Amino acid sequence: MTAAAVESPRASARHAGADARLTVADAGMGTSVQDLGRPGLAHLGVPAAGPADRRGFTLANRLVGNPENTPALETTLGGLVVTLSRSRYVAVTGAPAPVTVDGVPVSEPALVHLPAGARLAIGRPWAGCRTYLAVSGGVEAERVLGSASRDSLTGLGPEPVRAGTVLGIGPARPVPAVPLELAFSPVPGGGSMTARFRWGPRHDLFSAADRHRLTATAWRVSAQCDRVGARLTGPPLSIGSVDLASEGTVRGAIQVPPSGEPIVFLSDHPVTGGYPVIGVLTDADCDLLGQAVPGDELRLVPAPSATPRRSP
Repeated sequence: MTAAAVESPRASARHAGADARLTVADAGMGTSVQDLGRPGLAHLGVPAAGPADRRGFTLANRLVGNPENTPALETTLGGLVVTLSRSRYVAVTGAPAPVTVDGVPVSEPALVHLPAGARLAIGRPWAGCRTYLAVSGGVEAERVLGSASRDSLTGLGPEPVRAGTVLGIGPARPVPAVPLELAFSPVPGGGSMTARFRWGPRHDLFSAADRHRLTATAWRVSAQCDRVGARLTGPPLSIGSVDLASEGTVRGAIQVPPSGEPIVFLSDHPVTGGYPVIGVLTDADCDLLGQAVPGDELRLVPAPSATPRRSP
């Protein structure tokens, strides 16, 4: 890694002229800094990373007046507690969760004016698993290959957020007047979701029966579910004997390993490892899967224009 690839968070804060700080009192089970990631580097084996639920993430930034790519915090299953050294507007989006300020429940967590020194706490979500906290001005964090996203697979980006982590905050921005009743991002509820996908690039390696099984099965999200991907459980597909070179993949790729149970790649995905990709989720529905928890039911539905070619 060249020195030019990494920008010091302190230097970034000085450049921005900011001296406000965010201090993490409790990081919960899993909190990281994210922006929209490192697209365009797959040929180097570098995943894009970025938020698991991009709609929830970009909404949080828009609500506090930040550009969509501004670094913010992604927390999994709640437990995040923070304070600010200066009063700022903050937004809490993604998986809906109870939010308190100094122990007092917040009725509209989508936009909160947080006084300096007050403790904002995010509880366990009622639905979904990943909640986003954006601060007006954005958090300052180490950038690697142009991005402040933490990649859990490669270790690129800022260190995981822990209790005691202190992050700089950029200059405050004007907060737009957005009707808060319109400020929501879809999160799966009731333990069931439907995700659209497009066939390919290796669907021709599967029989018509296996392709039908992929779309007819009510798959379950297994306990093997994180920012890298979600393994599904159900009647296995058959890939037979395949000899593929390892290939680059994209977020939402549905890979079928030798077990026959599909794995849907999420933000921190690897390359294929030589296993075929039968289809790719639409970008919007990949956000839905980024909110899935173990035990959720998932049905895969071909997108309207997605018609597989017949196997020879």
